[in-house]
Amino acid sequence: MIIKSFESNKINQKNIKNYLFYGENEGHKTESINNVFNTKSLENIYRYEEKEILDNPENFFNSLVSKSFFENEKLIIISRVGDKIFHIIEEIIEKNLEDVKIILNAGLLEKKSKVRNLFEKNKNTVCVAFYADNNQMLNTLVNNFFREKKISISQQLINLLVERCRGSRQNLKNELNKIDSFIIGKKNINLDQIIKLTNLAENYNVSELIDSCLAKNFKKTVNILNENNFSPEDCILIIRTLLNKSKRLHELLSEINNNKNLEQIISSFKPPIFWKDKEVVKQQMKNWDLNKAENLIYQTSELELTVKKNPSNAINILSDFIISKSNRANS
Repeated sequence: MIIKSFESNKINQKNIKNYLFYGENEGHKTESINNVFNTKSLENIYRYEEKEILDNPENFFNSLVSKSFFENEKLIIISRVGDKIFHIIEEIIEKNLEDVKIILNAGLLEKKSKVRNLFEKNKNTVCVAFYADNNQMLNTLVNNFFREKKISISQQLINLLVERCRGSRQNLKNELNKIDSFIIGKKNINLDQIIKLTNLAENYNVSELIDSCLAKNFKKTVNILNENNFSPEDCILIIRTLLNKSKRLHELLSEINNNKNLEQIISSFKPPIFWKDKEVVKQQMKNWDLNKAENLIYQTSELELTVKKNPSNAINILSDFIISKSNRANS
């Protein structure tokens, strides 16, 4: 059965043993899993990657049925799930194992996905989609946090936190936890304190790399890539930053097509573009048109899928893509 993500806290666990949480919003998925299943108080939580199970399904099934004297109920969390594991999951659902709950944590799944269809249509399973948070939702989360702490905060500070988390609820939550520790015994917090406390996804080198790429500053883009030892784990952050900045660029260029003044568009854009970023944004707008920006968004989404399929070569794939997009010859 299908349940909306905002209703996930209403899930009735008594009769349901198998759950599919899918989508790109890892922060919201983690939050829901922790809240619904009270993971902080559970002792018997077992975590697997799909590949581990596919490599040795017999061991996995043995671990499901084996039970120590001290175990009451097992919670199994399987990450990076796709359709390769379909037949194994189908068999688990049919077995209806006692005292075992299974959560599948998947990324984006197409409508034709076998796993997704299985969980959507079966009345004894739960399927929840977790879509990316928009700025309005992140804004609400920040507002609620400070309201609960009874601390007044300006819209400028809220915008800063939302802008810098780059669409990631998980990043935002991590930084709000830092702020939570800092404000103990305090009645207010200012801009400088928040800037010092938070790093969020606003990794300076990542943000500067993408800004240079979109501004077609080939030399600077290459220098940043050469000077930083980016890891495979950084690739998704870089891609998401590129995707978010590309979407912003597309929105700005859409306004240009409505015959509006460049300065006016940048000044009135929501969420606000900070003064230090305005010049580079102008350069980006001069180097791209609406169609090319739209294609870039599509290509960047495809890039993420390619990188996830080829983790061992992720850095090279990403670097080649970034360099090609920063080269004016490819405009």
